[in-house]
Amino acid sequence: MSLNKKDFIEIEFTGKIKDGDVFDSNVKKELEKLHAGHNHEVDAKPFVFCIGEGMFVKGVDNFLIGKNIGEYNISLAPEDAFGKRDPKEIQMVPLKNFKDSNLNPIPGSVFNFDGRLGRILTVSSGRVIIDFNNPLAGKSVEYKIKILRKVEDLNEKIKSLNEFFFRQDFKFAVKDKKIIIELPKGLKQFAELFKEKYKEIFGLDLEVKEIEENVVNKEE
Repeated sequence: MSLNKKDFIEIEFTGKIKDGDVFDSNVKKELEKLHAGHNHEVDAKPFVFCIGEGMFVKGVDNFLIGKNIGEYNISLAPEDAFGKRDPKEIQMVPLKNFKDSNLNPIPGSVFNFDGRLGRILTVSSGRVIIDFNNPLAGKSVEYKIKILRKVEDLNEKIKSLNEFFFRQDFKFAVKDKKIIIELPKGLKQFAELFKEKYKEIFGLDLEVKEIEENVVNKEE
């Protein structure tokens, strides 16, 4: 049976720069290579996502529509992967801004600027040149994808979408044609941005139940 848009699947994947190194994977042996020299055990988890909903690299996402369970090698041009390099994303920031925040910009270091990651290119004459392009922008990449299964369980599907949007596994229940999710106070407005997406994928309304954050921590 071929896969369609909005199907949920579980995959193992490895992404590498064309004719270069691996940059991302959820396969244990590849993760061990990526994290060689680090004193911690790698945690390899199969990845569950919804096809055609922007939860994975665009070119891979599009490629999988119409495919069957199996293994695939996919080559992607920059525009289908992490985009082309944009000269407008290379910007100048006064060195004073860093000093006022007690930060020391060193070429090659990466800083978070209001949610945008920028890599320091040069520091000179009171100016810091920062590259906000994705580090993989402009590069052709290759993915090895192994589709393990098509996910049928509704709760598993919802869990994967929750983790994609909130980067955390929150408690939820499906009742009376609603997905009722428990979130710490302050996240309700953010969650409501995704109401239409939950409705589109599952045909269910999203209802947010706010709870005290310490209750969430206790449950975890």
